[in-house]
Amino acid sequence: MADLKVHGFWYSPFTFRVLWTLKLKGISYEYIEEDRYNLSPQLLQYNPVHKKTPVLVHAGKPICESMIIVEYIDELWSQNPLVPADSYEKAVARFWVRYADDMISAVLPPFFGRFGSEEQEKVIKDIWERFGVIEDQCLGDHKKFLGGDTLNIVDIAFGSLMRTLVGLGDALEVKILVAEKFPRLHAWFNNFMDVPVINNNPEHEKLVAAIKVFREKTLASSRE
Repeated sequence: MADLKVHGFWYSPFTFRVLWTLKLKGISYEYIEEDRYNLSPQLLQYNPVHKKTPVLVHAGKPICESMIIVEYIDELWSQNPLVPADSYEKAVARFWVRYADDMISAVLPPFFGRFGSEEQEKVIKDIWERFGVIEDQCLGDHKKFLGGDTLNIVDIAFGSLMRTLVGLGDALEVKILVAEKFPRLHAWFNNFMDVPVINNNPEHEKLVAAIKVFREKTLASSRE
């Protein structure tokens, strides 16, 4: 679809959300990879407020913020719906999407700073406490997905976070998603990863390598 474009970073959990949504719905689009350290003039024009990716450009009009983009796509293209139709279920889904966003803001940045084993343990403890909430409150009835029998917007939100956390864990040689501690969350993640358009998209090894490079660059810039 010539009038649908996505600007993003392929290794970003926020970009994952948009690309997964488009693929789940079978929508054609043009993808434009941005350089984090040299954003294109188009990106800055489309998102002059936050100057961030992803940005969806539809018929020349930009839409910013990953989950707003996901809802926009879901509203326009009704196949494989992701947002619940029921008002209450929609409100609950948005609550958990916000929880996922807050978790990203809280737990990802520390991994890209300098910290020793003690700080690392604190960060992982925080993650595990949040995992416990998801395990107990979202997966208590042994659902296949957070949305029930099919993927919904909550799976997209948490899936992007989990892909990044698992990649970070492998990059740092730390086990973050422990099956014995969080069996239902681990089973959900396996179900999520088995979805064809999500499985190894992006490639796990490539993602781990990118996380290592990005972390090294972030640490180097903090020493300057």
